[in-house]
Amino acid sequence: MRHPYVFIRAMPIQTEIIPLGTGAAIPAHGRHLSACALRREGRVLLFDCGEGTQFQLLRAGVKRSRIEAVFITHLHGDHLYGLPGVLTTAALLERTEPLTIAGPAGLRAILESLPGLENDWLPFEVRYVVLEEGFEHDVVYETAAFTVEARPLEHRVFAVGFRLEERPRPGRVDAAKAEALGVAGAEIGRLVRGEAVTTAGGRTVQPEEVVGPERPGAAFAYCLDTRPCDGGRRLAEGADVLLHEATFGEEHRERAAETGHSTARQAAEVARDAGAGRLLLTHFSARYEDAAPLVAQARSVFQNTEAARELEAYRVTRDA
Repeated sequence: MRHPYVFIRAMPIQTEIIPLGTGAAIPAHGRHLSACALRREGRVLLFDCGEGTQFQLLRAGVKRSRIEAVFITHLHGDHLYGLPGVLTTAALLERTEPLTIAGPAGLRAILESLPGLENDWLPFEVRYVVLEEGFEHDVVYETAAFTVEARPLEHRVFAVGFRLEERPRPGRVDAAKAEALGVAGAEIGRLVRGEAVTTAGGRTVQPEEVVGPERPGAAFAYCLDTRPCDGGRRLAEGADVLLHEATFGEEHRERAAETGHSTARQAAEVARDAGAGRLLLTHFSARYEDAAPLVAQARSVFQNTEAARELEAYRVTRDA
């Protein structure tokens, strides 16, 4: 039986995230420091770059030469001390393509204070996108396929979170109606692209006659380090995958507030309130050898929760 709707696309697009480090502040219990790679159609984006990120990229099979942009949340070492090494390696490998680095004001000065990392010394251009304290929202990177936006978070120091969202997808085609109107074959693809077609019978068919409204693209939200806040909820709104810090359990809720962090339950509340599809917890304090109790606390609020596993690939996809 023919399905009443079809969607025309040559090949499925695969977007996946690979957590590279899930520990907070110090390496412990086999966990590395904060970093996450996003891979899409050969492109690689890097969110945070803690110490040891290069080794994790190698273990994950992520090609460092494919990194197009790096997004740094804040200027604490466990989120950026791996970046000088990544830049140095890129230079030694004779990279020539530009690299975008987005992050808080002061990041460029930190990097360029190190020998060999000034723009004039590198064999490739570094394009800095500077986020100043007090900003509310900014698109920091975009391509024909997706955008990356930033919003402020709430931490002990100025911090930002990021959201990658794919461009809207074409609507679904009502195959039965298209057939009834005499539209077939390549003509359906033209309608999906927004072009009117003329059938063999001489009838002109407009796209809106058989193609439904555009559908939102898949979205990934990255929220480290932060207390629960409006910026985090807005980044997570409707996200298919939310990677959110869960530094503490509920027994340390006051400590979380004092240090500008979230408990696992609070991360789950953000996911629930934002209507996220899936929650991956990360940034675990060294006091927790096993993250299972944190996952249990979060699942009491938001069932589709798990602890992010380093080097595992998670699909970012939207079926609707």
